[in-house]
Amino acid sequence: MNKLSTIDYIVFFVYFIIVSGYGIWIYRRKTGHDGTLEGDSKDYFLAEGSLTWWAIGSSLIASNISAEQFVGMSGSGFKMGLAIATYEWMAAITLVVVATFFIPVYLKNHIFTMPQFLNQRYNSTVAMIMAIFWLALYIVVNLTSILYLGAIAISSIAGLNLDFCLYALAAFAVLITLGGMKVIGFTDVIQVFFLILGGLATTYLALNLVAEHSGQTGVLNGFHLMTQQAGDHFQMIFKKDNPNFIDLPGLTVLLGGMWIVNLNYWGCNQYITQRALGADLPTARAGILFAAFLKLLMPVIVVLPGIAAYVLYKSDVFSTEMMQNGELNPDRAYPVLLNILPVGLKGLSFAALTAAVVASLAGKANSIATIFTLDVYKKVINPEASEKKLVHVGKAAVIVAMILGVLIAPHLGIDKKGGFQYIQEYTGFVSPGIFAMFILGFFWKKTTSSAALFATIGGFLLSVLFKFLPNFTDLSFLAPFGFAVKNADGVYEIPFLDRMGFVFAICIVAMVLISLFETSRGVKTNGLEVDRSMFKTTRGFAIGSIAIMVILTTLYTIYW
Repeated sequence: MNKLSTIDYIVFFVYFIIVSGYGIWIYRRKTGHDGTLEGDSKDYFLAEGSLTWWAIGSSLIASNISAEQFVGMSGSGFKMGLAIATYEWMAAITLVVVATFFIPVYLKNHIFTMPQFLNQRYNSTVAMIMAIFWLALYIVVNLTSILYLGAIAISSIAGLNLDFCLYALAAFAVLITLGGMKVIGFTDVIQVFFLILGGLATTYLALNLVAEHSGQTGVLNGFHLMTQQAGDHFQMIFKKDNPNFIDLPGLTVLLGGMWIVNLNYWGCNQYITQRALGADLPTARAGILFAAFLKLLMPVIVVLPGIAAYVLYKSDVFSTEMMQNGELNPDRAYPVLLNILPVGLKGLSFAALTAAVVASLAGKANSIATIFTLDVYKKVINPEASEKKLVHVGKAAVIVAMILGVLIAPHLGIDKKGGFQYIQEYTGFVSPGIFAMFILGFFWKKTTSSAALFATIGGFLLSVLFKFLPNFTDLSFLAPFGFAVKNADGVYEIPFLDRMGFVFAICIVAMVLISLFETSRGVKTNGLEVDRSMFKTTRGFAIGSIAIMVILTTLYTIYW
């Protein structure tokens, strides 16, 4: 039944009161008696020096996990199985790389925003182009998709009006965001608690339901039955004859484009790196390592329920619930599972889903406000703005961004594309170029501003070219190498992750050639302060990193 009971609403409102009350308490602690902010703009946007390692790690996960994971990734679990977990498990090792090599560069060079890095490393033109681009991308793609997918999921579970859910999510997120990064960071600890607790409860019930349907009990029996009845859903690496190969093309998830997806997202993304940029290096690294361990747990929460729903669907348990407009819709897997939970537990899982959506919205809105205020308003509109003025502008930017998100979201057809695919498709057009620009900017001092501009603009154009290339030429000659696969229309196209790898490689080569040509003619570059001592880690961090690699190696060995 698609509605919540009184007890479910009580559980949800307890969550709401706890999060809001804790946020207000944190906010009041860092303001004076007259309500004015004691800190400066960096304290508001970055919580400079305030967040602990566990708050940083929790905030990273809370900001990352949202409706596209709960709904979209569970749907992908229903459709293709455990292989979709590569986005989560490869992110764990990526976070170790970011903590080891990226964060020290940012902190050593006092970089607080991604456009600031581009301005400091290249020039103001590159920085401003990317600032405007990131603002547009965050609002039109990320904020809208999180809002709309979250509203759809909550509406389908609670039976509430879709527009009401949209407005309520936006209002709740604004309430959290206006307190600044410190409030976001510490309230995210509670959000992650609800997210993991409710998520694990849903997984437990789903696996137990699989067992009960076969006359057994217990999650272990349920998991064993799933591996027996849906063995094809427990393969991490697809072969070329797998119908899902075009989405996850074989070893590319280990050796190719998946690295670009994750390194760009976790290392070159204001939305994510902002959580660690206000801390010292040991704290930032510890927080990121904590997030990496939490990442290992995420497929248990968002992928296994999708596989369980598939097994139950094949057994005619969800034969009608999974249908939408006469067609099977995998994205209905998680909401359908939540609707069979017992009273009280459904409210807890509902709170977990809401927590994931609100935390992501708050983090995204804060990043939008940070980039607009520090990289556009302060540099172009009002360079003499006081710290208090910058904080007020940041708060206004949060409200404006959320209003734009609410207005735009219903008109983008996000629900028709599939939220996870929607975000990957549009960010994937620019990820290779951006990552190439960052990685060479970090570690090769000869990289020039013209080369960075090529990566920004040329990378995007190359991505578009590879996307629409099948419309103009037959790519079947790439099929024997695994770089072209027949799509639903029978046309050979290059899988998405492989396209990203090709564009990245071209951007790197072109940037090196442009930079060598320009530096040979006397063009000066702005290299960052980088030395080997920055990348030394503590023994505890090294042990934790090795543990993550051992766990990942074991998982991929078992489910290859």
